[in-house]
Amino acid sequence: MSPDTLRLYERKGLLPPPVRSTNGYRCYSPDSVARVRLIRAAISIGFTLDELAAILKIRNAGGTPCRKVRELAACKLRGLEHQIQQMNDLRDQLRALLEEWDGLLKHTSKNERANLLEKFSAGSSRESTTLPRHFYAALTREIRR
Repeated sequence: MSPDTLRLYERKGLLPPPVRSTNGYRCYSPDSVARVRLIRAAISIGFTLDELAAILKIRNAGGTPCRKVRELAACKLRGLEHQIQQMNDLRDQLRALLEEWDGLLKHTSKNERANLLEKFSAGSSRESTTLPRHFYAALTREIRR
């Protein structure tokens, strides 16, 4: 973990300021190490730093944010399920598009263009070959990963 990440956690209130040694180095306690592990685990399932800061602020003040944590996790699950459904829809659209393109390619000689990319244009006369804009945005995000 980089020093910049630790400093960010400190600025957001996720980590208490560490004790400084005589030479100015930060000295983190075992509790801070455990807190970093907690933060990283929560981030891995979709919690944001700001959400964690709010939760940990309540917890540090002696409160019990358990129901809020549960509510946020349920929200993360709903968002994930929505994304999965969108990706399944995009997969189905892409399969249909490829099937259509395969049909076009069967009737196109190897030295002739089938103009597959032009099927994406808004002027396409066939609805099935014009995919929604979110298809391209989601596909681009997946390709970048």
